Amino acid sequence: SSSYLWIHSTGHGCSWIQDNSTCCNTAASNDCSRLGPSYSVFPTKPAEVSSVQDLFEFICSGPLFNKLGLTPEKVAESVDKWLEYGSHLCRLFQLNELYLTVPEKARLYHYYVPVFLWCEDQISQHRSTFKDGEDISPLVIGFSAPQGCGKTTLVFALEYLFQITGRKAATVSIDDFYLTAEGQAKLREEIPGNALLELRGNAGSHDLAFSVETLTALTQMTKEGMKMKLPRYDKSAFNGRGDRADPSTWPEIEGPLTVILFEGWMLGFKPLPVEVVKAVDPQAEIAMRKAGNPGMSDEEVKDFVSRYLPAYKAYLPTLYAEGPNGSDPKRLVVIEIDEGRNPLPGN
Repeated sequence: SSSYLWIHSTGHGCSWIQDNSTCCNTAASNDCSRLGPSYSVFPTKPAEVSSVQDLFEFICSGPLFNKLGLTPEKVAESVDKWLEYGSHLCRLFQLNELYLTVPEKARLYHYYVPVFLWCEDQISQHRSTFKDGEDISPLVIGFSAPQGCGKTTLVFALEYLFQITGRKAATVSIDDFYLTAEGQAKLREEIPGNALLELRGNAGSHDLAFSVETLTALTQMTKEGMKMKLPRYDKSAFNGRGDRADPSTWPEIEGPLTVILFEGWMLGFKPLPVEVVKAVDPQAEIAMRKAGNPGMSDEEVKDFVSRYLPAYKAYLPTLYAEGPNGSDPKRLVVIEIDEGRNPLPGN
């Protein structure tokens, strides 16, 4: 069983042409071509948390309040938990919890803590489907967003909150499943001249069998005493081409797991016909130059590829229209953020 958190960014801080999105709903897709960045408007005056009432009112004013199923009654019943979670996150991010700026306060109480509570609710729903005495598999929660949108930091915060609340979590990224350096070299030999697969990053540069094996094993971590190492990838190896890190450096986790946090820039992308993908292959630029027509230089092509624009251009239209592959609309949340990585109202 799985849930999805889908972050849609309207700012230009991430690297693709129009709006840096991994997903938006149908209504939002009609607005994806708008120009210019969007911003959350914060006053510059520091925001001291002077009373529980102040915090209550601030929480209830959050842009995700209704989207995540929160109500004033629910917040009133659990405001002590909000304070506790906020305090823990302040320590994690080395913030002064008694004198937060408004953006800091918003990041904690309008974003990280509400999303954590949504995850907790998803876990409760998942666990309620099992009978007494049954092994309860961990819930897989996917986080899909473009590069630079803050998903890794969000997942880092969530994993920490799970840890301090006594739940065992495992965090993996799609990046952890890149082909080894040897596998990458073999791929370049087998498909020479394909700029999309020259370096790690795009679909086709991952070890799918290894990823399925790992995720399957993680979902079976249901008992005390079970141990497993989480794969990690070293992007600095081989002068930046990367390689799978030595298994001796992989972090070890113990069961039973409650939740698996799986993040990646292309999670939820759906398979497309070959002709659609070919239509955005930057090799067309090389063919244009050979035919005597204007085209990007080799360096420009490499830069283009490095920004993942071909994949976004190919896969986003379907993602906008249909949602993530395999997702349940009832267990999917789409969050629109500005270029400051803050959630926007009106989602």
